[in-house]
Amino acid sequence: MSKTTTAAPAAHTAGPSTPPDEISSAQLQALQLERLQWTVRHAWENVPLYRRKFAEVGVTPADIRSLDDVRRLPFTTKEDLRETYPFGMFAVAPEQVRRIHASSGTTGRPTVVGYTEGDLERWATLVARSLRAAGITSGMRVHNAYGYGLFTGGLGAHAGIEALGATVIPMSGGQTARQVQLIRDFEPAAILCTPSYLLTIADAMEAAGIDPRSTSLRVAVLGAEPWTNEMRAEIERRLAIDAVDIYGLSEVMGPGVASESVLTKDGPHIWEDHFLPETIDGETGERVADGELGELVFTSLTKEAFPVIRYRTRDLTRLLPGTAYPAMRRIEKITGRNDDMIILRGVNLFPTQIEELVMGIETLTPHFILELTKQDRMDTMTVRIERHPALDREVCEAAAKVLQQRIKVHIGTTVDVVLEEPGVLPRSEGKYKRVYDNR
Repeated sequence: MSKTTTAAPAAHTAGPSTPPDEISSAQLQALQLERLQWTVRHAWENVPLYRRKFAEVGVTPADIRSLDDVRRLPFTTKEDLRETYPFGMFAVAPEQVRRIHASSGTTGRPTVVGYTEGDLERWATLVARSLRAAGITSGMRVHNAYGYGLFTGGLGAHAGIEALGATVIPMSGGQTARQVQLIRDFEPAAILCTPSYLLTIADAMEAAGIDPRSTSLRVAVLGAEPWTNEMRAEIERRLAIDAVDIYGLSEVMGPGVASESVLTKDGPHIWEDHFLPETIDGETGERVADGELGELVFTSLTKEAFPVIRYRTRDLTRLLPGTAYPAMRRIEKITGRNDDMIILRGVNLFPTQIEELVMGIETLTPHFILELTKQDRMDTMTVRIERHPALDREVCEAAAKVLQQRIKVHIGTTVDVVLEEPGVLPRSEGKYKRVYDNR
């Protein structure tokens, strides 16, 4: 079926004139419904997979008369995206696609996403909005250490920095010594990267005899991996900055789907004028109430090249009332995913639970990995963690025993804790790999 041009409503193209911190709930809901109806029809008319999935559940675009009717629509999963690889989910003609991104494909097939010129403009605007919420303003120098390339982080952040009127330093990831040098020489006020990589940069500064608190950095916008409030406290203490969470994923747009306000630091606000969120029970698919833990699901409202209907992110969170942006809901900090959960001898745990306990012991470092093995048909987990370079080994060994005991008490399972020398474990230059499953 050839792609058709669906006339977008004026609100789809222009967006609301009311700033996100002033829009009322009534205004937002009216805008969402108009955009939802446009998106559903656009996807149904132009993406064969959606036409088939809609038919399977017996729904058509005409059935979407209220926001609650989104429940009638089928879910979209990463498997759907892989089934239609590479361009089967695109809803516009090839000549209208201005950029293609792709996620890393662990099964050999990455998920591929596309953007029209309008999509790129909206994306940049939403990233700029997110950076503004983090306290970054026009004229600031911003060090961008997200990876460039097919990953959406680097180029998505880059465009948003420019749209804000700030100055971008397009460093990308890696070359940590050079990162340190440019931060010292160019004196940026802000940095964008993963939280684990910012700690790696702080380590490199200390190794070079530089106090991380002495740099020009005042704010860090961090995302692309789960991180805890305990890690936030560690980052802010070590670098004397404000650490703010930004959320996104390539299938929904990229960075800038939601972002924290530096004034509240109470979880990212979802830009609900562009994305309709739900939380569901991961097992049954039934919606859970706001405030209850569930799997985050998104329907895009303004995407032209790659609309997504009820996309299952696998991220676990709660939908909470808005604060800095009252009409737009927040998500609780993402600290786990359905597919990150470790089942160890019948106990369910997430790597961020270990991180939270590690950060609660001052004599331990944040550098640790989890190794899963099988011994005598039993699953075992070893926490390998580096000792603090400024402390005696005996002090660090005592801290490791405290960690082992707290894991037993708070999580309910016994693990081994192995103390490593400083610098032994791999360092992050992007998303940090915490879990090594050798079972």
